[in-house]
Amino acid sequence: MSILINKNTRVMTQGMTGKVGQFHTLHSKNYANGAECFVAGVTPGKAGQSYEGIPVYNSVLEAKQQTGATVSVIYVPPAYAAAAIDEAVAADLDLVICITEGIPVHDMLKTRYKMQGKRTLLIGPNCPGLITPDEIKIGIMPGHIHKKGRIGVVSRSGTLTYEAVGQLTELGYGQSSCVGIGGDPINGLKHLDVLKLFNDDPETDAVIMVGEIGGSDEEECARWIKGNMKKPVVGFIAGITAPAGKRMGHAGAIISGGQGGAEDKLAVMEECGIHITRNPAEMGRTMQKILKGNA
Repeated sequence: MSILINKNTRVMTQGMTGKVGQFHTLHSKNYANGAECFVAGVTPGKAGQSYEGIPVYNSVLEAKQQTGATVSVIYVPPAYAAAAIDEAVAADLDLVICITEGIPVHDMLKTRYKMQGKRTLLIGPNCPGLITPDEIKIGIMPGHIHKKGRIGVVSRSGTLTYEAVGQLTELGYGQSSCVGIGGDPINGLKHLDVLKLFNDDPETDAVIMVGEIGGSDEEECARWIKGNMKKPVVGFIAGITAPAGKRMGHAGAIISGGQGGAEDKLAVMEECGIHITRNPAEMGRTMQKILKGNA
């Protein structure tokens, strides 16, 4: 089992006729069951074209009606990406993954307001996407570092998503699903939403959660974990100073009002029973200690 997507998911790419959309759609199509999963592209005015055998439609609704796709991935330029999300939500898709970086905040504020009361889930924007190893990947993550297994990964940092996965795979631990939720201030699913899904997934045994400085999402998630999570969680906060002296995390992750600092977040996480590490190179080993009963 997996969360959110699997080998039976049918996907459309919004912005597939652009270079970025074509590049990542091709790599996703060539991963595992991607040839069966990626069934449509959407670019207004380009209906009738195709790319790598995938037909292009003028609208999300048309693509859904013609192919049965219920998930969209967005590679539309920033100025138009929020409108692309709006179109996917209006078409009542199950899930939208927005990879686009740099969407104006006021555009996303309007989009999140329009999404109130709608059933469509949003991941991103400014995220690497998600993957269920050996089944399907939607986004820009490198598929080859993933391995099918029973550890869930959720992260605000794209780079550290790959780092956590790479460490797990090197230690012999596969992943059930990996979700990059993105680091923008106005986005879709939060850590808490994804942790709830992992908690209910019988084929996920433990979770690595990577947060960032700024906001209070990680603390809220930690408090929920304390009272509800049935599985061990390893936590790291991007934004602390790594051993090499470099600061990890999104440039847009901002501490404000004296809240949202890395140490503050880590303190709450530790109090709530999360197995924290202050070294990003130790995420995998920290998980290994827990699974071997040495934590």
